[in-house]
Amino acid sequence: MDVSSLLPLIGIPIVVAGFALKFNPLLVVSVAGLATGLSVGMDLGTLLETFGEKFINSRSLAVYILILPVIGLLESYGLKERAQDWISSMAGATSARILMLYFVLRQGLGALGLTYIGGQAQTVRPLLAPMVEGAAAARYGDLPKPVRDKLRAHSAACDNIAVFFGEDIFLAFGAVLLMDVFLKENGIQNIEPLHLGLWAIPTAIAALIIHMTRLVRLDASIRRDVDAWKKADGKEVTA
Repeated sequence: MDVSSLLPLIGIPIVVAGFALKFNPLLVVSVAGLATGLSVGMDLGTLLETFGEKFINSRSLAVYILILPVIGLLESYGLKERAQDWISSMAGATSARILMLYFVLRQGLGALGLTYIGGQAQTVRPLLAPMVEGAAAARYGDLPKPVRDKLRAHSAACDNIAVFFGEDIFLAFGAVLLMDVFLKENGIQNIEPLHLGLWAIPTAIAALIIHMTRLVRLDASIRRDVDAWKKADGKEVTA
């Protein structure tokens, strides 16, 4: 086997090694792209032009580049604290109820193709997680770090699961169109994107029911964790 034919694959070990050594992901991917391009004979100017073209054409990346500085600025002016204070003032709010409401909204908007309304960077970190923590703190007082980490993990999972199973219902979603093309290329002509979207609804409903069941148990588990932490520290446990 000609070794030169394997040179275009040089980016793969670079990515694996970079991630294994916990280097900056953006740096690792950039170096892997440069190495792959140079290995196939592309000059540096063409490589930079290709990087720029893909960056401009990536709408999702552009959205994050615009959103992250705004979110960072809002956080520096106390966005998370305001969200916690606001939710703490609502007597009926619990961590589980907030996550349930967000899940339904996120999945419903995803089914309509509005996947960019919400997300880890623009919603979960600055708003949802602080609100969930604020609701728990209002009921149970000081929260230990494991409980805060647990609430943040539930917030992130809630967003991921809701949009993952919701977006497949949207007919123009990329994965739905890809499946439609794949089926037609393999001789299955009687399947349309509408059919794929409709068959995604039972899966989305199942994901909704399963996750709601998990969230129903969340508030009770928070109380147990907080009570155990207070007993271990010799603090008084309130009912």
